[in-house]
Amino acid sequence: MTPTIAILLIITFVLSTVGLLVLIWSIANNQFSHGQEAARSIFSPGEEGHSEDPARPADPSFTGDNTAQAAAINARWTADQSSRTAVLTWLTSSVFWLVLGSFFGLASSIKMHLPEFLAASEFLTFGRIRPAHLNAVTYGWASMAGIGAALFLIPRLFKTSLAGGKYAVSGAVIWNIGLILGLTAIIIGLSDGKEWLEFPWQIDILFVVGGALCAIPLLLTAANRQVEHLYVSSWYLMAALVWFPILFLIANLPFTFPGASGATVNWWFAHNVLGLWVTPIGIGIAYYMIPKILGRPIISYQLSLIGFWSLALFYSQVGIHHIIGGPIPTWLVTLSIVHSVMMSIPVITVAINHHGTMMGNFGRLKDSPTLRFVWIGALMYTVASLQGSMEALRSVNVITHFTHYTIAHAHLGMYAFLSFILFGAIYFIMPRLTDWEWPWRGLISLHFWLVSVGIVIYVVSLSIAGWKQGVALLDAAMPFMDIVRMTMPALQARTVGGALMTLGHLVFAFHFVAMLMRRGIGNQQPTLFRPAIKEITQ
Repeated sequence: MTPTIAILLIITFVLSTVGLLVLIWSIANNQFSHGQEAARSIFSPGEEGHSEDPARPADPSFTGDNTAQAAAINARWTADQSSRTAVLTWLTSSVFWLVLGSFFGLASSIKMHLPEFLAASEFLTFGRIRPAHLNAVTYGWASMAGIGAALFLIPRLFKTSLAGGKYAVSGAVIWNIGLILGLTAIIIGLSDGKEWLEFPWQIDILFVVGGALCAIPLLLTAANRQVEHLYVSSWYLMAALVWFPILFLIANLPFTFPGASGATVNWWFAHNVLGLWVTPIGIGIAYYMIPKILGRPIISYQLSLIGFWSLALFYSQVGIHHIIGGPIPTWLVTLSIVHSVMMSIPVITVAINHHGTMMGNFGRLKDSPTLRFVWIGALMYTVASLQGSMEALRSVNVITHFTHYTIAHAHLGMYAFLSFILFGAIYFIMPRLTDWEWPWRGLISLHFWLVSVGIVIYVVSLSIAGWKQGVALLDAAMPFMDIVRMTMPALQARTVGGALMTLGHLVFAFHFVAMLMRRGIGNQQPTLFRPAIKEITQ
């Protein structure tokens, strides 16, 4: 057993032990004993049955006509405003990095079928702009938007004001400095050379500090919470904000994991960033947004807790299946495959809750921008996760490994799942913090259709071409250049899909800035996909 594998197993054991202790604490404090009643803890008195979607008129039966409702509405407004500066700082930064990362991604996609594109500049070679794209959208867009959404939801979940918001703002500043320095380093050729870990380790320290500063408001607000039970979204968000600094710090320890053993740590980290960082954020947001917009609790609260703890127990070793056939012990790969297949448990439990809660309410997708983005994102989580469990099987992996199929799968998870949920969350959050409606309904619709059509073209084309590519690579008689030519139409389609998504991001960013500047007409009606009934009758 190499020192690297020993260290990983020790870390996994420690994390599992800590998780077990937290599980014991939660049982001892009756976190499991509340039953379905706990699913109603996110609703204020009298609110259940009434939508809190900002893209709908105020429900006349829940406007604070009695003392309890008035107090609940005032407390919620106070909680929202307490996080305003911190949330807007993180969200605004995330939108900027989304746009920049999109251009990096589009340029690298074009280079896949037009290699002479921007070939005159050493700073814009594929080997530099592709990792710049990955890091900009992962640590810039996804991470910063996720933290912003978490900072907004935490006061609501704990029913108290956000404490220590200045630490979160300072964390955002340091995080942005880290991104600027890290992306600049990659562009000029200074990289650690490991996927998802390209930033030089000296710069990684800034992300650790920035992330730690964001944990301070979480701890302070948790200490001041006004609720006895912690709703399941709290578990997901708190776990993500605790897991990520540990994962990031360990994976970036300098001079610790050299040579081939570094690949084990590389993919241990890369997949855990997906499963123990962005996935809990996305699921936690969906567990809050879907019930609140529908005005009904999730259908099985006990199942939601099973989903959380099974994610915590099974995900830590999933990433090793990316190096099947690599220079690591076969038993470690087998362990990873088992963990990957067992991940079907949390995926199915989450799917039952998210999609079961939607039953009978799919008509709301025609109206609510937040619900449409969030639910489609939740649906893509189900698809991408089950697909990932299948890809871990050796019989499937032998075909999909090192092909465009894996790229399609990654975008199905990071984009169709997470980014869609983050888009929906931002459409929900911004009216609450700016006291202004989204100015133009048409831009929301345009954004939705551009990114939806774009990701469909992207995933479908690369999935089909990637599978054919994998089969062809197993044929020793097939010339490699023939395989390259076979995938060329799919790579061109990938650029078309990427261009549509980039255009959608520009529309979204323009609308976001207009929202911040309170442009457009101050709508008396909510910004729906379709005009509100009152508007139609006027």
